[in-house]
Amino acid sequence: MHIGLVGLGKMGGNMRTRMRNAGLTVVGYDRDQELSDVASLDDLVRQLPDDAPKVVWIMVPHGDPTHATVDALADLLGEGDVVVDGGNSRWTDDELHAEQLSERGIGYVDCGVSGGVWGLENGYALMAGGSAEDVAKVQPAFDALRPGPEEGFVHAGRVGAGHFSKMVHNGIEYAMMQAYAEGFELLEKSDIVDNVTEVFDSWRVGTVVRSWLLDLLVKAMQDDPGLSQIRGYAEDSGEGRWTVEAAIDNAVPVHTIAAALFARFTSRQDESPAMQAVAAMRQQFGGHAVRATQESPDVPPATA
Repeated sequence: MHIGLVGLGKMGGNMRTRMRNAGLTVVGYDRDQELSDVASLDDLVRQLPDDAPKVVWIMVPHGDPTHATVDALADLLGEGDVVVDGGNSRWTDDELHAEQLSERGIGYVDCGVSGGVWGLENGYALMAGGSAEDVAKVQPAFDALRPGPEEGFVHAGRVGAGHFSKMVHNGIEYAMMQAYAEGFELLEKSDIVDNVTEVFDSWRVGTVVRSWLLDLLVKAMQDDPGLSQIRGYAEDSGEGRWTVEAAIDNAVPVHTIAAALFARFTSRQDESPAMQAVAAMRQQFGGHAVRATQESPDVPPATA
């Protein structure tokens, strides 16, 4: 199989290597010419053979970069060809892209990809959305990327189903990470446990909380005991928000995922205005002590 791959960053570059290792011919394009096999998208499409449907897989950031790439490919590809979006696009964008490309007779498949920087060695979990005909055209690439011949790939449903599934996967990931993080803080703060890293390490085999995330956390703790070199600041890339929004639309309670998302918002505040208000109210109604900011060292006592 010949396939074009747009976006050769941490994920895309490793995916190119894994597909090539499986015997696929991959032509990669990236704005960074040191990473790219060709000078432009036009060159990429020209290098794909004309005697089979041309398949171009996109691995660029969601939003405007993906929109622009789909727009460009709509003018370069033809009837029977297929575009695959393997980035973290919102599923509603998939519906728009599929409609746009269908006007040119071009198929569209959305594919949630999970595996991160370890995917080159371990393979990727793949969740595809689209018609059975379009998915079949991409199947050799899916088979090359998945962890094994019988695992790690699902045709999840119609267009949008792949990214919707990956979105929910990432929402669950938020919640799992938050649970481990809260357990870490509690163990660190207690004066009972001496070897927090070793405790987490002991959970990695034979317990119901074992997971790859736990393995990665233990590695981080071994590299940096107490995680003293890492600031407690966590971004969110969008999928957690979209999961909560979808839950609202479908009247599904996602208490844990929502709490994990809000915890990330809290992590970005040097001083939480909400908690400042809580402290102020506690001082006012109960005379509870408050801690002054550096700018205001003198805090007046509460009135009765």
